[in-house]
Amino acid sequence: MNKGELIEKVAKDTNLSKRAAAAAIKSVLDNIAKGMKKEPVTLVGFGTFLVRKRKARTGRNPQTGETIKIKARKVPAFKPGKELKSRMG
Repeated sequence: MNKGELIEKVAKDTNLSKRAAAAAIKSVLDNIAKGMKKEPVTLVGFGTFLVRKRKARTGRNPQTGETIKIKARKVPAFKPGKELKSRMG
């Protein structure tokens, strides 16, 4: 499912226009992203969105085989909740 399909389903399920559903989804996603910068965002029953720190490491350029240094950075992560896991079977 892509974002357009999600908007259509939300609009249908909530009797909102596609424009209103798109605005609601955009707001939810924006606020999750903003919240993750400060602390984990937990949606009970669904899961937790958080930021993980990835350590600096060495890697290889696949074209040349040259060793390169990869800087430490922060990456977004998602940890599914119990209810979501149980829905997957």
